[in-house]
Amino acid sequence: MTTRIYIPRDSGAVALGADKVAAEIAKELKARGETAEIVRNGSRGLYWLEPMVEITTDRGRIAYGPVKPSNVKSLFDSNFLTGGEHELRLGKPEDIPFLAKQTRLTFARCGITDPVSLTDYEAHDGLKGLKNALTLSPHEIVAQVTDSGLRGRGGAGFPTGIKWKTVLDTPGERKYIVCNADEGDSGTFSDRMVMEGDPFVLIEGMTIAGIATGATKGYIYLRSEYPHADIVLNEAIAVARKAGILGRSVLGSDYAFDIEVRIGAGAYVCGEETALLDSLEGKRGQVRAKPPLPAHKGLFGRPTVINNVISLASVPVIMDKGAEFYRDFGMGRSRGTIPIQLTGNIKHGGLFEAAFGMTLGELVDDIGGGTATGRAVRAVQVGGPLGAYFPRGLFDTPFDYEAFAERDGLIGHAGIVVFDDTVDMLKQARFAMEFCAVESCGKCTPCRIGSTRGVETLDKVRANIEPEKQLELVTDLCNTMKFGSLCALGGFTPYPVMSAIKHFPEDFRPTPMREAAE
Repeated sequence: MTTRIYIPRDSGAVALGADKVAAEIAKELKARGETAEIVRNGSRGLYWLEPMVEITTDRGRIAYGPVKPSNVKSLFDSNFLTGGEHELRLGKPEDIPFLAKQTRLTFARCGITDPVSLTDYEAHDGLKGLKNALTLSPHEIVAQVTDSGLRGRGGAGFPTGIKWKTVLDTPGERKYIVCNADEGDSGTFSDRMVMEGDPFVLIEGMTIAGIATGATKGYIYLRSEYPHADIVLNEAIAVARKAGILGRSVLGSDYAFDIEVRIGAGAYVCGEETALLDSLEGKRGQVRAKPPLPAHKGLFGRPTVINNVISLASVPVIMDKGAEFYRDFGMGRSRGTIPIQLTGNIKHGGLFEAAFGMTLGELVDDIGGGTATGRAVRAVQVGGPLGAYFPRGLFDTPFDYEAFAERDGLIGHAGIVVFDDTVDMLKQARFAMEFCAVESCGKCTPCRIGSTRGVETLDKVRANIEPEKQLELVTDLCNTMKFGSLCALGGFTPYPVMSAIKHFPEDFRPTPMREAAE
């Protein structure tokens, strides 16, 4: 058996030196006359241990990390190729507590397989969902997805099955599947991890969506800042075409479906589905008024399914294991698993896939290990730059769409950004308004003007110019933005602003220290 050495090609690992480690290992193999196959896999999502290198042994895979180029010689001296002892030895990856506590359904193959090897993909249950789907009618596929309880993982939480049924029931000469891979929220990287670490699961999910709705063409609208994902996706699509998974006859069936990657325009607002469609059509990305819904008149005026990467990547396991299997995970109306991204000032940052229901405190304190600085956690922002700030008093909130909504928060794309007790919440509130002003498409007045006035007003609070009056004005601006904006950019900006004012009022009052600093 040829020894395989797994070194991630995931851009997060590459940023931490994975390419240099791979080059050094190849150099050391040659120098020692050793033979081994280097496989560039995806990351398992334990970023504080990256680059994490794994070696196949007769006892299973053994992990080492974080590995630097300077560690390579000593690894080989310690019988690295047979899983020998070393200070960086982590043991079996699946025994690492951060991984052992997860429920990996969508990310089952990430970090395990060669991302562009179809043989690897099929050896780990790949294509089972698509093959099952080909034995069912479109209505039966849609019913399966609906019964699973899968909701949009991009942030809105809209039932995926309802979207698909609407497109299926809408007549049209041509229909489209659009994958929203414009992952722009702060603290989020789950889409990128799937695309770079297991692209075939996204291809399979999109193909099933096409069969279910009558769509024959799919587009992946990819964030321009993800060049590594672009390379992997296109390589995997070419492999899928050659294998007959994509093309005029999906796996020899009567269904045709193909996929194309399109690079985004670099605007945050293009993560909103209608602005994305305008951008995909070659126009400036601006929010469209609804109705008509994209499901009725979407891309090029045709019926269109728009789903997030994780939503589509969750479909294959549903079609493989069944709706009931998937629905058994989670709580309330939040079914299945969700990939939670732990970032910011946190000791163990990475991706943690789990069933809905874990509390915010469990995720931050137990799984994340608290702050990287060792200071007290003061606030966490959940749901990207438009998410609310939660204080420790709300850490008993279960990770569930409705539970967060009850506390004026939102899960969004499930990114958790942690802040310690040095954070200035007035500065964070101002940033939310400034972010909205910079990223607004400019189409609606509440978002375009409200955010600009919000920045000015919060600057007056900072300058201690009638702070109480300014805070009243900010509250009024937020209400106008929340209920008057065309899309979630302006509509959700009030969440971080108002939650900061509500939970951290002391930061919006003048203090001797602040006055001295100014």
